[in-house]
Amino acid sequence: TTTTTTTTKAVANTTQLPAENKDVKVLVVGATGYIGKFVTNELCSQGYDVTAYVRPRSGIGGKNTEEDAKKLFTNAKVEFGVCSSVEDVEQNAFKGGNEKYDVVVSCLASRTGGVKDSWDVDYQATKNVLDVARKNGAKKFVLLSAICVQKPLLTFQKAKLKFEEELEKCEDISYSIVRPTAFFKSLAGQVESVQKGGPYVMFGDGQLASCKPISERDLAKYMAECIRDVNLENKVLPIGGPGKALSALEQGTMLFELLEMEPKFIKVPIEVMDTVIKVLDFFAGFFGNMTDAAEFGKIGRYYAAESMLVMDKETGEYKADETPSYGTDTLRDFFKKVSVEGLAGQELGDQAVFK
Repeated sequence: TTTTTTTTKAVANTTQLPAENKDVKVLVVGATGYIGKFVTNELCSQGYDVTAYVRPRSGIGGKNTEEDAKKLFTNAKVEFGVCSSVEDVEQNAFKGGNEKYDVVVSCLASRTGGVKDSWDVDYQATKNVLDVARKNGAKKFVLLSAICVQKPLLTFQKAKLKFEEELEKCEDISYSIVRPTAFFKSLAGQVESVQKGGPYVMFGDGQLASCKPISERDLAKYMAECIRDVNLENKVLPIGGPGKALSALEQGTMLFELLEMEPKFIKVPIEVMDTVIKVLDFFAGFFGNMTDAAEFGKIGRYYAAESMLVMDKETGEYKADETPSYGTDTLRDFFKKVSVEGLAGQELGDQAVFK
């Protein structure tokens, strides 16, 4: 069963789109992000008329130039600008109102999850894009969110949720809010260290939290489906990958089995993280530059203790069987691939926990 919410206010625009994909103009913001790259290329492969809106310096640490970005998307038009102001989006993506799009797909996300960065990107920059899209007559807005916003304890979750709520209230544009579970890459941080003989580190007994991870390729296909599928319109859509939910213990066991190595685990008490967070919070009260360090500690603890599955609003319990599955790529196959080929292209950059 798929858990979704629907609003009666939103307009149903899916059937208003041009009949052929080549005539549907799609703007992708956050196109050079980890998921954005796959979404942009998937939309191109399905024949949509795609424009990727990209920062002049993009990628991890801003290392990619405009020429690098153009090479990423050989089948899309690439426009350069930022989303930090309505004026920038209006001028650079929509060409002062002369460029119109039927659909806007947002893959924008804070790079770090820091406090200011979260409000600036997950809320304000995304809202800037929505405001300009509505002003220019876009029919549909597909948003990449995250399943963890259902229990918003962290700043980036609160920022995403605030934007979601505003999008749901719009009466002139239809939407699909996609809330994926964990990405494969976020579970790959220990592959190389384990290959080198290191232990697999987990919190508690390794069964505090579970997830149904989804590959970037499958997620991109699902987001592309949101453009045409009337059943995915004006809904909040939690989505995971195929197979059963996996705990950290099960993920580590699978990895050792694939590598044909004797399992070696280090179990870190979750209380250790609580102590670290308390110390960071204390210093953040005196030193403003410690605020993000405290937030990063809370992010690490959240992912160690909270499952990336649909949560029952009444009981607060996570429900693996109510978390929809999609796609064909499995974590086992992913682990097998990266154990041979390495993690090139899977870099977490600023978001890495195990470095």
